[in-house]
Amino acid sequence: MFGLRSLIEAFEYQAFVDFGYLMLLIYFVAMSAVTIYCLLQFHLLYLYKRFHKENPDIKYRQYSLQDDNIPFVTVQLPMYNEMYVAERIIDYVAAQEYPKDKFEIHVLDDSTDETVSIVAAKVKELQEKGFNIQHVHRVNRQGYKAGALQEAMPLAKGDYIAIFDADFTPRPDFLRTTLPYFEDEKVGIVQTRWEHINADYSLLTKLQALQLNVHFTVEQAGRSYGNLLLQFNGTAGVWRKKVINEAGGWQSDTLTEDLDLSFRAQIMGYKIQYLEKLESPAELPVEMNGLKGQQFRWNKGGAQNARKLLHLIWKESGNKLNLMQKLHATSQLLAYGVFLWVFIAAISSVPLAFAFSELGISTHFLSFSVLGLFSVAGISYTANITAALNRTVPHTFWEKLRFFGLFLSALPISMGLSLYNAIAVIEGLRGKASAFVRTPKYGINGEKKTIAKASYLAKKISWVTVAEGILSLVFTGAVIVGLVTGNTAFVLFHTMLAFGFGTICFYSIKHLDA
Repeated sequence: MFGLRSLIEAFEYQAFVDFGYLMLLIYFVAMSAVTIYCLLQFHLLYLYKRFHKENPDIKYRQYSLQDDNIPFVTVQLPMYNEMYVAERIIDYVAAQEYPKDKFEIHVLDDSTDETVSIVAAKVKELQEKGFNIQHVHRVNRQGYKAGALQEAMPLAKGDYIAIFDADFTPRPDFLRTTLPYFEDEKVGIVQTRWEHINADYSLLTKLQALQLNVHFTVEQAGRSYGNLLLQFNGTAGVWRKKVINEAGGWQSDTLTEDLDLSFRAQIMGYKIQYLEKLESPAELPVEMNGLKGQQFRWNKGGAQNARKLLHLIWKESGNKLNLMQKLHATSQLLAYGVFLWVFIAAISSVPLAFAFSELGISTHFLSFSVLGLFSVAGISYTANITAALNRTVPHTFWEKLRFFGLFLSALPISMGLSLYNAIAVIEGLRGKASAFVRTPKYGINGEKKTIAKASYLAKKISWVTVAEGILSLVFTGAVIVGLVTGNTAFVLFHTMLAFGFGTICFYSIKHLDA
């Protein structure tokens, strides 16, 4: 009996050790993937800083209203149930400093609520003022935004098509500044930088602005300055109409039709002109469920495009793309998988935290992942402080201190979104189809306007929100047990995860339509 019991105990111990090594391998692979992505981002930071060092003063050419060669342009405004912002975007486009006879406005309205009558009234008002504007209302919403844009193509009389989502408030000189770049026949798209009209509304909007600023400075501008592939962001940009047709048109087989078409156009040899200093203000989501829906769409659409486009980049592009362009394009398409890797690292770290002592391995070898953290911090600091786009006064010490506070808040909250976004990535890689869920906006221009009882708020708790709450408790328990047993290698990581998942769960419930 004693021998048998010893054998069983030895077997159980060996199984425990084997399981520990398996968790170590999974965690190592996940964090390696995250670190590699962060280092490629650091290369974009290098390209960004090198360009600005060599070109300290960027100036954009503009058409004057007296130019004889000022082109005719079609402005498309795709929208779906946007009662709070529909009038605003139409008014902003009508206020463009551009000859009335040189642009037309097409409101591509798929709405099923009061938005339809709001748009109809505004369109009639502007028609009476002499504007060339049409209300194009669909009742089937086939193909969602991509379908609306594709169906409207035959209606567009302009050789150039500007696109704005309903929550944008474009500068009056937008058309005069973007259109001159199409004099270069290789330019197929002009993209501008998103700015945020309600960045200071809440902690949620501040954190979004912090992260979006990274994309629209270091990422987009770095790719542009390094002659790499970048993306049309779905809005606040202008297309050469023939490029849309030559690249295969708007297709609805992914949830990010903008990324899809812009990559196809660049693989054909056209380029995107990115205007980093021309800001296009827009409204950030102010409630958690809307933000999660936006994140889900972006991450699932990115994964869908990885399935669709990677073979085009590596096999069908031939010599049109060099190796660095292919590597960064691949990184961009696979970047959405970072949330999946973070979630895998989070889950595997719990049993690993208590296996280290038995494995006899020093935890110091995992410190390579700190490289990724420093990279992310440097990139974020550059995007939000050093860049100081269109700013004439340097940031104060307190503003810099505020940045670090926001950055340290952004890390755990991003981790808290990892479950929701990991599901999106898995669905996208599997090719699972789903509806295009637009992000609701409420016409908030920065003022502390309440959205309680507003239309478009989510009405019930999803199973993912429940799971996020459970994960917060699991990681809280891991922190406590780790401190009690002295297994503190992952205490900081688990504390961040507990805070992140708990915050996401709390606000997902708080922002329901009670």
